[in-house]
Amino acid sequence: MTRWLLSIVLNAVALIAVAQLFASFHLEGFGTALIASFILSILNIIVKPILIVLTLPITVLTLGFFLFVINAITLMLTQVIIGDSFVINGFGTAVIAAIIISIINLLLNRLVQDSVR
Repeated sequence: MTRWLLSIVLNAVALIAVAQLFASFHLEGFGTALIASFILSILNIIVKPILIVLTLPITVLTLGFFLFVINAITLMLTQVIIGDSFVINGFGTAVIAAIIISIINLLLNRLVQDSVR
């Protein structure tokens, strides 16, 4: 449970970082980022596996790069659920944001794991 909560906080930090990088990716604050991170984690548990199974052939053909598109879809769904306090202007921005969020999450998780050891 603690690991999941830490993951939500780290993902919120990544969302805030991406919001600072792109003018077309807007978050109203850290509270909104936490809510978005929570909703994104729920969508990753429920929706993402379904999308992966449905798009398995194209994911295999693209050597897994289509997973970034699936991550962008979950980001867009999160935006729809939250409303005006989380706005992504365009699917291209969502794909690039998904890639950057993945990289930031990887770095933050490694940093936290190294500090725990």
